[in-house]
Amino acid sequence: MKFIETLKNIWRIESLRTKILITTLFILIYRFGSFIVLPGINPESLTALQNQTSGGLMSLLDMFSGGAFSNASIFALGIMPYISASIVIQLLTIAIPYFQKMQREGESGRRKMNQLTRYLTVFILLLQGPAYLVNLSVQLRSVGAALPEGIWFTVSSTILLCAGSMFVMWLGERMTDKGIGNGISMIIMIGIIARFPSAIIQEFISRTEDASGGLVMFLAEITLLLVVIGATIALVQATRKIPVQYAKRIVGNKQYGGVRQYIPLKVNAAGVMPIIFAQAIMMIPIMLMGFNSEGANAFMRAFADNNGFWYNLVFAIMIIAFTYFYTAITINPTQMAEQMKLNNGFIPGIKPGKKTAEYIDVIMSRITLPGSFFLALVAIMPSLASIAGVTNGFAQFYGGTSLLILVGVVLDTLQQIESELLMRHYDGLMESGHRIKGRTGSMAAY
Repeated sequence: MKFIETLKNIWRIESLRTKILITTLFILIYRFGSFIVLPGINPESLTALQNQTSGGLMSLLDMFSGGAFSNASIFALGIMPYISASIVIQLLTIAIPYFQKMQREGESGRRKMNQLTRYLTVFILLLQGPAYLVNLSVQLRSVGAALPEGIWFTVSSTILLCAGSMFVMWLGERMTDKGIGNGISMIIMIGIIARFPSAIIQEFISRTEDASGGLVMFLAEITLLLVVIGATIALVQATRKIPVQYAKRIVGNKQYGGVRQYIPLKVNAAGVMPIIFAQAIMMIPIMLMGFNSEGANAFMRAFADNNGFWYNLVFAIMIIAFTYFYTAITINPTQMAEQMKLNNGFIPGIKPGKKTAEYIDVIMSRITLPGSFFLALVAIMPSLASIAGVTNGFAQFYGGTSLLILVGVVLDTLQQIESELLMRHYDGLMESGHRIKGRTGSMAAY
């Protein structure tokens, strides 16, 4: 079989085998740490915290941490503070000249920005650590338990939570350097996959106990999930292409042997970032309520219900708006037009310079629209699945950030493995003519 032969070829390549083994080792370390509970906390008293993270927005936090959040683990805060810091630093490079200059300094500038990102991550962790302990204390009291008293426990636990997240960040960086794929992306993906077995078991139990539908409905849900995953893979790969009449340009003079090339435009240039931005803002109401909707007014409760109409409507609109915003700050039509002019390139029928920049800007606005609607639809799919009767945990795999990250990371990793195989004259993972296409761009990690 071709699949077995491909696995043998992967194992024959020493460097690729080493990378895969190192990646596997780091993943096992990460998963092991997700079950190490903070000192002084009884794991049997965490039922209220686990119930709190079984649905709604809190389930997303627990999913991205691979269940460490609900386990009160030393890795409870996960990798998300680092991602938040990275997003802030990236936005600062657009708004503040100092950061723009640093970005143009090459490798030395990149090291400075990485160091600033780490400092900002620590600052975010120092804020999130005590907040997590406050929420944990509330949940423990609801089941008759309590956190150890004294300032020492708060300080030591905050330090452990910060150190745990920084260690996860370090694991991700080492995974990128020594292993296969992007380490940060891989850690997020593993955290999401870790929730899948329990989610599918809960859905199976729920359906078998349901008198209407039963096993037939469960099989129908699995079939629909496979269709959604397949459609997402197809759409993610399709969004890397745009109509030729919008992308075509000619370098040099065709009469004298010029080469026809393409402008690097994508239907979804923003990737998954608009969903992350929108989710961060939609989390504000539940944070203001102290992770508890009881006693809140109707407005706050409406935006704390991720299955509600108003929540999903505002969520979708924000994703569409953020898609245009993020595309505008990452793609500079004027710079692209100048580079084309310097390289003797032009778009047929369009004057070089300002007219070319205006043309690219108009085309980007047109092709971003379907990409933004695609992201909005994928983002609200879990809510639609929940409304249709799917359990909250299993519904998260029908779309949203989790599905996009899963698809993107798997495609990236398979592309790297295939490149290693082709480089050493082995057959790729796919049949000839159907090469795997991974994501491109600075935000591929997310």
